[in-house]
Amino acid sequence: MKPAPFEYHAPETVADVVGLLAEHGDDAKPLAGGQSLVPMLAMRLTRFEHIVDLNRVDELFGVAADNGGVRIGAMTRQAAVETDAAVAERVPLLHLASPHIGHFQIRNRGTIGGSVAHADPASEYPAVMLALDGTAEIASASGTREVPAAEFFESTFMTAVASDELLTALRFSAWDQPAGFAFDEIARRSGDFALAGAAVGIGTDARGRINRAAVGMLGVGPTPLRASSVEAALTGLAVADADPAEIGRLAADDMDPIGDVHASAEYRRRAGSTLVGRVLADALAQVTTEDGNG
Repeated sequence: MKPAPFEYHAPETVADVVGLLAEHGDDAKPLAGGQSLVPMLAMRLTRFEHIVDLNRVDELFGVAADNGGVRIGAMTRQAAVETDAAVAERVPLLHLASPHIGHFQIRNRGTIGGSVAHADPASEYPAVMLALDGTAEIASASGTREVPAAEFFESTFMTAVASDELLTALRFSAWDQPAGFAFDEIARRSGDFALAGAAVGIGTDARGRINRAAVGMLGVGPTPLRASSVEAALTGLAVADADPAEIGRLAADDMDPIGDVHASAEYRRRAGSTLVGRVLADALAQVTTEDGNG
């Protein structure tokens, strides 16, 4: 099939983009990597009168060091996030999650901002952003604002970005403590959408006790979710005293899965809990190996 007719715009600045979005409102849609929007347009699952192509807006690209963390432009390709040295050093969980996104052809074109703004609950970057308390930079014709990840994802495919606004960048802080990170997911085939997934970060103090736990989940609710029950159970424990499998089972309390043709809600709940335990074990092992505690 072919998309319904639309007017194509190719602005070169953020100011021009938000001007177009302000002018056309709900009738306009930004085009980033196009890995989700283009198929949806082609199959006429959605339609817009105006498509605003972001690929010529240079200020939306790139990774930069930012107060100990990183600022990643919304149009930065997923492949660039995967291979960027600053990301690997300062936000390793993003680095670990990137290879799970589709196939390399998808990552060569797909963007981090497009993935986050699309807000697919089975997507990797939204779960990482939520786990790490990332921040979204959002621009409009009236100015800019920042939205924390906890307030960004509102429902399936719905975010805090209004129709006249543009997601311009994501900010992540580096962890300034001994830490371990791990990511994994379950899919029917490599490159398919995740049936369940987990992103875990564990930080410890000088005594080897866990003083920071971040657990994000994907594919097990209408949005990416935090496993707050798991985080609470981990905090204060010595690394050696943490039982990943037992604590991972607590994640079921934080899930809100639905069933579909790919998996039942019960399968997603059980698989997600098992996966949280497995990923947690990997993160804990990194802390023990790297700092000798536990």
